Parts: sequence; structure tokens; C-alpha cells
Amino acid sequence: MGVDLRQVLAGILTLTMFVMLGHMIKRDHFDSVQEKFPGPTKDVAKVTPVRSLNKKGAIPWKNDVQELKQCWSKPEYADEGRQSKGYVTFSLTDGPEYHVSQIADAVVVARYLGATLVVPDIRGKELGDKWSFGDIYDVEKFIESLDGVVKVVKTLPSEISPRKLSTVKVPNRVTEDYTSEHVEKVFKKSGNIRLATYFPSVNMKKSTTSSDGDSVPCLAMFGTLELQPEINEVIESMVERLKTLSRKSNGQFIAVDLRIEMLGENGCQEASGSKSCYTAQEIALFLRKIGFNKDATIYLTQPRWENSLDDLKDLFPKTYTKESIMPADKKAKFLNAESSEYEKVIDFYVCSQSDIFVPAISGLFYSNVAGKRIGLGKNQILVPATIRESTASASNFISSYITKKNHLAYSCFC
Repeated sequence: MGVDLRQVLAGILTLTMFVMLGHMIKRDHFDSVQEKFPGPTKDVAKVTPVRSLNKKGAIPWKNDVQELKQCWSKPEYADEGRQSKGYVTFSLTDGPEYHVSQIADAVVVARYLGATLVVPDIRGKELGDKWSFGDIYDVEKFIESLDGVVKVVKTLPSEISPRKLSTVKVPNRVTEDYTSEHVEKVFKKSGNIRLATYFPSVNMKKSTTSSDGDSVPCLAMFGTLELQPEINEVIESMVERLKTLSRKSNGQFIAVDLRIEMLGENGCQEASGSKSCYTAQEIALFLRKIGFNKDATIYLTQPRWENSLDDLKDLFPKTYTKESIMPADKKAKFLNAESSEYEKVIDFYVCSQSDIFVPAISGLFYSNVAGKRIGLGKNQILVPATIRESTASASNFISSYITKKNHLAYSCFC
């Protein structure tokens, strides 16, 4: 029986179409389900092309940095008629990726209520883990940045007992409408409140209802927090050390948010075709397939080296954790069991300043590092994926926060 070549060709084309459709569905599903970890996108027309990986010796670095300008203006002082004698207190918790959101929510609420904001303390996950705001951030610059926006004091007046404050929970990215409906009555009744932000979602995409350049949350998120000098010096020295180690790549380095403890908690389980995190081995293969060679310098947020990271170091020998690049005289203070908050802050800012950022773990750390990088014009954020082919273009894996410009930072920077 003869073979009809036209039927064979039609069959091949049909099969190819279904394969392509399957890839598209899987990628779209990854984007829609993992809002907290917006996936890579194939819409690369809007992205400055990365150098071809097929040319001998080419690597996927991008040298140009286009720092954006803030497109918000400092809001005028709240209506004097709304000023009250009440206070709003709160704590910063869970690390720097949460701090920027907690600051923004507290400022929005305090300004709407006409209340005085009290400089927060900082609390860790373990009971008793507590730091003053000034241990991490610059207190004076924080107060100065909010001058004319809300009243700020360093401490609650002694006549007001913290134990008698009414605690009010508000969702992240709280609105004035929510404050009016759920917070104002409690504030008027008790006179002072303690605010606690909860996170119904870690999605940091732009809101479709808010207007661009919403000045109060933009200022609070991106214009109030500066590190205290000693921590800033440690971070700068680590970044310079990484650049020195990256001589063969023109001083450029990659920061990968990969923490063994988090991988254990999440299990990197796939749910409905989505993936929440990637192991050291998977990150190593991803970076190699998109064109990075063994000379690439990699910084890991993992605090100490563990054997499970060896697969990454086998392909990329110049892979480092904090303990190997932090100045020796700073390790006693910043690398011990009681300094976990310092380590989180160091990781956050090193990842924000790296030439390329790869979030191996989904969540708010990724989203808020992305926001800070957008403000700095550092658009090289590569979201990992399992690549079946032998090679792939790095441009296909740039975060959709960047390619679609749907991060809320694009409401604040332009």
C-alpha cells in the first residue's frame, strides 16, 4: 500500500501544532497560577535583546542600565482638620521583603486617620527576637522623608501603655476606603491603635484601579528606608568583592535567591504544572543552558555552604555564600545565630544590586527585590524554568514583571 506524502506531512504539522499548544498552555498556566512568582515569557519583543548564545564566546550579560526617575511628588501635609491626638504603632516583621509593604500600609493608614506614626521596632520569627529600628535602618532619614506627610515620633508617650492598644489587622496594600470602613471606628473609640499587616497575596502587580504615581504609598515604599551606615558598608564591600572575583565577566555577577531551608519547606513541589522553587542542580542546568559559562560569579542567599549546593559549584566554581565574601571583622556581628535579620537585609540589598538576579524561590522576596531593581533600572531578572532543549535564549526567561511592566513599581517610576 502506497504512502501519501501529503497525509504524512499533514500529520507532522498537526503533531507539531499540538506540541506548541501544549507548551503555550503550560507557560500561561504557570503565569496565572503562580502570581507570586510571575514566570518567564516568550513575548520578548519589548525587551532589549540579550546577545546571541550561539556565537562562540557570547554570554547573556546586558551592560546597559537605564535608571528610572520617580514619577511621584511628595504629597502635601494632611488636612489639619483631620489631625488627631492619637497614635499608630506597628512592628516590622519577617524580613526586609515585608518591611517595605508594612511601612507603606502604616503610612497610608496614619495619614488618613490624621494620627501620629510611631517609629516601629523589628521582630523576628522566634519569640524574643527583637531589634530597634535603628539597628537596621537610618531613623533620622526615615523621619525626615515623611516630614510634611505624616507626623512621626520615635517612641510612644510614656503615659500610653502598649498593652492597652487596640490591634487592627489590615491587608497589604491597604486603601483609604478600607481604612474608613474597618479602621477608623476602632481608632476613634480607642484613641490609639497597633497595626498588623497580613498578606492575602504576595502578588506585587500593578493595580488596575489605582492611578499611576500614587504619591503616599510610592513614597513610603521607595523613599523612606535607608540602611544604617555599618550595614551599608558591609554590603558595599561584599558587592565590590564579588565584582573583583568577576574579572573574566567584566565585573558582573549573578545573585541567586536559593535557601536550603526554604526549599525544604516548599519541597519544590509541582502543583497543576506550576513550580514554586528550584534546586541547586536545576539552577545550575538552567544557567548553563542559557549561556553562562564556568567563569560566571554567583552569589547565593544561602547563609552557609551545604553539600546539596555542590552540583551548582561543579558547573560554576565561582559560587559563594556570605561566609566566604563578608569582611572577616564583620562576621562575628553579622553571621551568628542571633543576626538572622541582618543576613536577610544583606541578601535583599546584594540581590538588588547584582547585575543579574535569579529567584530560585517564589514569594515576596523575589517580588520586592524586583521592585527595587526596577527603580534602579536593573532589568535583568531571569525566572528559572526546566529547559528541555540543549540551549535557549536568556531573553525568553526575563521576568514578566519586566516584559509586561506590570509590577507596581512601574506606578512609581517612569
